[in-house]
Amino acid sequence: QVQLVESGGGLVQAGGSLRLSCAASRSIFSFDAMGWYRQAPGKQRELVAGISSFGRLNYADAVKDRFTISRDGTRNAMYLQMNSLKPEDTGVYYCNVRPRDGPEFWGQGTQVTVSS
Repeated sequence: QVQLVESGGGLVQAGGSLRLSCAASRSIFSFDAMGWYRQAPGKQRELVAGISSFGRLNYADAVKDRFTISRDGTRNAMYLQMNSLKPEDTGVYYCNVRPRDGPEFWGQGTQVTVSS
């Protein structure tokens, strides 16, 4: 089993930046996709940014041109650079990995709060 741990969340003012990290306890031999999700109070969890096994990136419309997802296979890590943050970006952010075979892995989440 792979354990995922997020870090880098915090409180920032609107217009500020944060960089989230997701560290895996061990390497994942193969995967279909991995990405970042977020959940605001009273709302469903939504995909923020994803990356396929071959490097295809996709972003939610609300974060396009502001967020950047990346990964470092050597370090078993995934990142989310968040710029020009808005209060609407507030929520708990989770990293997710979907292996080629088997169940998905989820981190515990890290809180991001953006004040106006």
